[in-house]
Amino acid sequence: MLDLKEFGIEMWPEAKIISFRKALLEWYDKNKRDLPWRRTSDPYAIWVSEIMLQQTRVDTVIPYYESFLYRLPTIADLAAAEEETLLKVWEGLGYYSRVRNMQTAAQQMVERFDGQFPQTYEEIASLKGIGPYTAGAVASIAFGLPEPAVDGNVMRVLSRLFEVDYDIGIPANRKIFQIMMEILIDPERPGDFNQALMDLGSDIEAPVNPRPEESPVKEFSAAYLHGTMDKYPIKAPKKKPVPVYYQAYIIRNQENQFLLEKNTAAGLLSGFWSFPLIEKFAPARKEINLFEVAEETDILGTFEEAYGQKVDWQDAEFLPIQHVFSHRKWQVDLAEGVLIEGKLAQDRELRWVSVEDFHSYPFAKPQQKLWESYLKGKAEQ
Repeated sequence: MLDLKEFGIEMWPEAKIISFRKALLEWYDKNKRDLPWRRTSDPYAIWVSEIMLQQTRVDTVIPYYESFLYRLPTIADLAAAEEETLLKVWEGLGYYSRVRNMQTAAQQMVERFDGQFPQTYEEIASLKGIGPYTAGAVASIAFGLPEPAVDGNVMRVLSRLFEVDYDIGIPANRKIFQIMMEILIDPERPGDFNQALMDLGSDIEAPVNPRPEESPVKEFSAAYLHGTMDKYPIKAPKKKPVPVYYQAYIIRNQENQFLLEKNTAAGLLSGFWSFPLIEKFAPARKEINLFEVAEETDILGTFEEAYGQKVDWQDAEFLPIQHVFSHRKWQVDLAEGVLIEGKLAQDRELRWVSVEDFHSYPFAKPQQKLWESYLKGKAEQ
């Protein structure tokens, strides 16, 4: 184990560590939130919640969590799920590689662990898409193993407790907080200890508008005692997402069905259905996950040529939509057209779909926003 003194961190004596555990857990027992995944010891359910909670708010996760377990109640169900079922239960959460990795992990459990969730940290961490945080969370909460679960909330609290002068956004620095947690974690109640720190970091010691005077462990916090709360944690600002511009085409046929296209390219939003999208006046990049790159001068003609459709373009205006991914910021304009003639291109996965059947197709958040903008525009015409 690395010596924390090398990083300028002086760990507390054992008696203070015990007092800290006691203060934190007493606060947690009185203030912990009643959440559905805290009412079970099923490692599968706990794992589902932990993956969903990564970068998603608790109140948003609850209905997704309940729906996911209703549709896919067991490891075997997840392992055998069709792609569209998988995407549909995750629809709107984003970070879709996570649910694909979850299915791969479930298949690994079926193949290697007889369909059971593994019960050691090492075996849990060997599964696809499960890193040190998730492995520690499931091991401690479901199996009572004294394994740390170090996420952003925990690093924020620890940074303030010990005035840690290392950027929590740099992955290599995570080992510092991992070592600290290995020393601090309560061996009798490791799951509750991890969850208590997460709750503390997400509320009282939140990144914005913290309330340190309400913290149950403020007398242990060097930053609170020294008046340096505004300095910690140290984290460099994120890079701004790169803007990307698309044109969406909302095409209706005479049966009032809408043209949808499945994104068959690997990467971002693969497997989802949406109105046809064409990227326009884009800078050169190695990856373009959606279909074509159009010249701004003839964006409507570009569609007709690419999709083999003759369209009566409508004189209608719709508000463009924006959607921010972690590294990209989409701005999408909408154009409405009515099909005059044309067969569905064979080199694309296209389908005419009635509004009543939209619920059967997995739509990512940008498509949901496009539909909302379209409905609002039609209502105002």
